[in-house]
Amino acid sequence: MSLATYLLFLPACFALNLAFGPNNLLSVGNGARWGVGPAVLAASGRLLAFALMIAVAGVGMGALLAASALAFNIVKWLGAAYLIWLGIKLLRAPAPQGLAEATDAARAPDLRALARQEFAVAIGNPKAILVFTAFFPQFVAPDAYATSYLLLGLSFLLLEVVAIVLYALLGARVRRLASGGAAMRWFNRASGSMMIGFGLLLAATRRPGT
Repeated sequence: MSLATYLLFLPACFALNLAFGPNNLLSVGNGARWGVGPAVLAASGRLLAFALMIAVAGVGMGALLAASALAFNIVKWLGAAYLIWLGIKLLRAPAPQGLAEATDAARAPDLRALARQEFAVAIGNPKAILVFTAFFPQFVAPDAYATSYLLLGLSFLLLEVVAIVLYALLGARVRRLASGGAAMRWFNRASGSMMIGFGLLLAATRRPGT
């Protein structure tokens, strides 16, 4: 892969990383509730899901998902149902009474549960693997497919970390502005409504070519 091709890939890739979707909404929410550190650590579940998707797309199974209406719809409906369920949970979630104490040891978040949540949201979106299937081949070097694909995959994951940190910082900013329980309650409602919206949008997604 030439340097010019790689430099073209980086901003295009980062635009994908920064796109506001359900996982980045989770980073905002976790940053608001628990702080930047826990939000970034929780996103390890998302990174694992994306790494698996990149590997699957790299061996050609992404094309199978694109070709199979049944496989696409199974993943799509499971992912949509999970997003809607998360949204309902957020709508019903009680607001913490002391946001400044949200990261105290007595109220430390369950990082494993948050990471599993990030993983489930990412893995339940069939559009993500199709992005890798359609986007990466435009930049890989045919004469060095494995090494160039690996470089693109690692670059995507590193840029995803940057996006995660930025959205977690945004959430922490929200936390500082929302100094009372009522403000956080409205934040939960807004987040829950957006998560349900993402679920409905995913449910309405059609497989490419149909």
